[in-house]
Amino acid sequence: MGYFSEEDKKNIQKMKGNQRFSFSSKGSKGRASGRGEKGGLHFRHWSDMGVIGRIWRVVWILLLILVILAGSLVGYLSATEFHPKDTEALKVEKSISSQDAMATSKEFSVMTWNIGYGALGDNADFFMDGGSSVKTADLERVQDNMGQIAHETALLDPDFSFFQEVDVNSHRSNDVDEAEVLKGISSMDDSTFAYNYRVPFIPYPIPPIGKVNAGILTNSNVKVLDSTRYQLYSPYTWPESVGNLKRCLMVNRVKVEGSDKELVLVNLHLEAYDSGEGKIKQTKMLKGLLDAEVAKGNYVIAAGDFNQTFSNADISNFKQLDGMWKAGILDVDHFSDYQMLMDTSVPSCRSLDRAYKGADPTNFQYYSIDGFIVSKNITVKSIKTQDLGFKSSDHNPVLLRASLNP
Repeated sequence: MGYFSEEDKKNIQKMKGNQRFSFSSKGSKGRASGRGEKGGLHFRHWSDMGVIGRIWRVVWILLLILVILAGSLVGYLSATEFHPKDTEALKVEKSISSQDAMATSKEFSVMTWNIGYGALGDNADFFMDGGSSVKTADLERVQDNMGQIAHETALLDPDFSFFQEVDVNSHRSNDVDEAEVLKGISSMDDSTFAYNYRVPFIPYPIPPIGKVNAGILTNSNVKVLDSTRYQLYSPYTWPESVGNLKRCLMVNRVKVEGSDKELVLVNLHLEAYDSGEGKIKQTKMLKGLLDAEVAKGNYVIAAGDFNQTFSNADISNFKQLDGMWKAGILDVDHFSDYQMLMDTSVPSCRSLDRAYKGADPTNFQYYSIDGFIVSKNITVKSIKTQDLGFKSSDHNPVLLRASLNP
């Protein structure tokens, strides 16, 4: 025998026809009603909801989907976050014809160049520097920039080349392997590469930056004995850390002819501190590493993008513009046992608030933030920032000429 009378069944059928029905958990056994009773389980058809109710339902569903997607992305980026070791041996790609050792008293040259991942040429502005662009170059422009960078480096013909912001497989540079381009400038060079930026997907802004794999690279026409990556202090904590650089020092050693000493080459791309704990820790680590090498009697050259101006550099020609980033100052008194060198006759970096090509060059913010720290057992002949008009990068290369004291 069923729970419902014939009359109840007829009422249920009527309610189904109206697409509105509910079953009450209270009252008579199995009793059905059109509205249900308090405490009952109610089912209302989509078509019975008002327009505003439908909109809210869509909004809540979309919000739930966004929350799930955001949570999944954060989880994925956290699981894949780049966690380099404090100290890590790097692979040295050997050439077949590099010199065996450095000769004392013979002049040699060292170049440092932040190449702006091959995508920050004179056509570029960038959203994080006051501009509007995210992806600043198509494949053809990246290839053209890298060709010019390789050409200018070949013309300068440095014995040692330090490059920063080198992409190897990044969306922002159209997946061009820039490290391979730079390694191929001279067949006489040993090469080493250290990652400082590895993120499978950076979700901001719109359109997103996407995948980034980048680092610093050193070429040497003297055989590299060994190469080591030293992790610098990072100011970022989770979740900021998943999308930020893990800055480092790359230390390469080459033999000095007729001596048990070594020439120690430090390629760097520092954090842009103006003050605070991070700056203190970064400076202390850099100086500690240099001091340890000098104490052994080694020759030391540290160079790269300091993202700071040396306190002894005359930057009076580079007027500070309102609203533009101001470079911090690295106090040379912390490195009193070294030669702190920047050439400010030409700016080594420009602002990216607008494209450089076709614009009034007097309206840009200029900086001198690329330089050298040199031990006093090295005689510096000259230092010169090359004026390339920021054609292929937002930085100009800087060339040092020097010799080792016997």
